Amino acid sequence: MQTSYLDLYKILDIEKWQRLQDSLAQSTKLAIITVDYKGIPVTTHSCPRSFCQYVRKQPELLQYCFKCDSRGGLDAVRLNAPYIYLCHCNILDLAVPIMIDGKYIGAVMAGEVRLPPEEENRLEKILISTKALFTNDDLVQMYRDIPMATYAEVQQSANMLFEVSNYIVEEAINKNMILEMYSNLVENVEFREKSDFIAGYSQNNNQNVKKAVDSAITNAYIKSDNSAICKNPVLRPAFDYIYENKGGSVMQKQMANLCHISASHFSRLFVKEVGEGFSTFYSRLKVQWSKQLLEQTDLSIAQISERFGFTDSSYYIKIFRKYESITPAVYRKYYQDTRIME
Repeated sequence: MQTSYLDLYKILDIEKWQRLQDSLAQSTKLAIITVDYKGIPVTTHSCPRSFCQYVRKQPELLQYCFKCDSRGGLDAVRLNAPYIYLCHCNILDLAVPIMIDGKYIGAVMAGEVRLPPEEENRLEKILISTKALFTNDDLVQMYRDIPMATYAEVQQSANMLFEVSNYIVEEAINKNMILEMYSNLVENVEFREKSDFIAGYSQNNNQNVKKAVDSAITNAYIKSDNSAICKNPVLRPAFDYIYENKGGSVMQKQMANLCHISASHFSRLFVKEVGEGFSTFYSRLKVQWSKQLLEQTDLSIAQISERFGFTDSSYYIKIFRKYESITPAVYRKYYQDTRIME
């Protein structure tokens, strides 16, 4: 592979990456920016906070921001894993390294959220600013407006960003390698034909990326544990598969094959284990998962329906109403209204 592919601009379509970054920022409630190995931004900031924008416009404070970013990035590279820390303003930030063959080529920097006071001691504060910041009422209000998130929520988002960014980079590298080999084999091919090949490959690649992103975002929001549901080791492969593939659509026969038993035997064991048939359990479970996305995201009903493998949104609405007695839209509005009243 040519070493030029270690340049983020060579690996990524920055315009498409920017759109993905914006979507991830909205889904995770984190401010996000992507930088190269020198710390120079290659994207614009997604969902930046007013407080941080103000601080970074102050020359004497900007140097502290740069030092925090640099230290966070270096520690992430050392760990080859997301590194979560508190900046000099006591705001949570994280660095997600982008590595290729052990080489650091850039990072996804995210955060700009506040931890609950009882959790602040869990993280290292990289620097302490000597300047008194909170003498301005407007600045105090901007600080209070920064969203709050638990450490567990941020850690889930950090892991998701790590998996998604590295998956996409690996896919892009594979594409570049294929195109390089293709060019070497068909140097005299007409440009039109080569463009057709590239377009076809890109379309498949984009579909894989979309599935990976959808799955990662869905898993980041859904809290579920199947360990307390299934105690029968014979059925365990089926439960593991269902919980690891939330966006799929599986049939009872498929699960029986996975457990190496007949469909009829699987059905009897399943009812005995959970108290209801497989189809009912599976539909009810997907409705419960979808409620978490309705509560925590702005995804449309159609998008949520697609992410859980329903044939269409009208069928999802029908199943949701069957188990909850209301539609997904009414459930979301009720949940939001309840939160406002609290």
